[in-house]
Amino acid sequence: MSEHNLTLSDPLHKRILAWIDERFPFANAILFFVIYLCVAAIARFSASENALDVSLVDVIGCLVTWSFFLVLRVFDEHKDYELDVHNHPDRILQSGLITLNHLRNMAIVSIVAQVVWSLTRDSGFGPTMTSWCIMFFWTCLMGKEFFCGEWLEKRLTLYAFSHMLVMLLIIWWISNMAAPGLSLTPMVMVMMSLSFFGGFCFEITRKTRGPEEERDTVDSYSKVFGTRGSACVVIALLSVMLIHQIVLMNLMIPEGFLTGYAVMALCFGLAIKQLVSFIKAPSEKGREKNEAMIGINMLGGYVMLITAVIIVRGVNFSMI
Repeated sequence: MSEHNLTLSDPLHKRILAWIDERFPFANAILFFVIYLCVAAIARFSASENALDVSLVDVIGCLVTWSFFLVLRVFDEHKDYELDVHNHPDRILQSGLITLNHLRNMAIVSIVAQVVWSLTRDSGFGPTMTSWCIMFFWTCLMGKEFFCGEWLEKRLTLYAFSHMLVMLLIIWWISNMAAPGLSLTPMVMVMMSLSFFGGFCFEITRKTRGPEEERDTVDSYSKVFGTRGSACVVIALLSVMLIHQIVLMNLMIPEGFLTGYAVMALCFGLAIKQLVSFIKAPSEKGREKNEAMIGINMLGGYVMLITAVIIVRGVNFSMI
């Protein structure tokens, strides 16, 4: 993009970092790291009554989790390339500062890292690697739009639903990374469901646009449901997420966790307040604030769930 003042004479790594800043900001890594840590905490809580073990394994787990979301981004960049050339010609990729081959190579490195780490966690081919294979197979189907892209793209909600199902598989893979061979416990299933609704919520928020952002050639939920309707769908999804968070909290601390409930309620309230403001005055800046508040809501809930595990079980830190 012109705001980066980059040219093809600039080093490749600088251009790739500019693409990351534009399409996959490092700031988002915080959410992916917290998702891994929350899932790992719940998986280990379900698998054992011992204190929560945190080690170098979890640093690597955070990184490979981030790398998988990077792969999803790269798949989307390939899938939507031609459309984005028309709608966003100034982006780093579409302007030719980097190529799809550069992104493909990044994805290959990420995939190799995920496979190696999954095999390492299993000490061979086991449940972690199996869950990765299932997850990656679904991701490939997503990349091909389930071989019915033209039909599916006309049904935006079904399109999002089919793509958000990958969140269930991601959570199962992370659970096995954290606790290889883990059974599919009620807590893990609730966490999988929470992540599904969280992903759906963020996707609809991202594609609920202000009037000045709408384009004839770009789909959005504000076109499907209207601005008010889309925001109301997001509010409903936030409510479902809050219920999931409370259920998980009660499974860990049956007597209740007042601070956890208060933080969750505060994050929920702030997100609702922003969405109501957006309904009254929809705009691009309002949409960006919506995304930020949904992110904060998710982070707050995940952090409180991690805190609940630590309160009940304690935590052991080690290097291995």
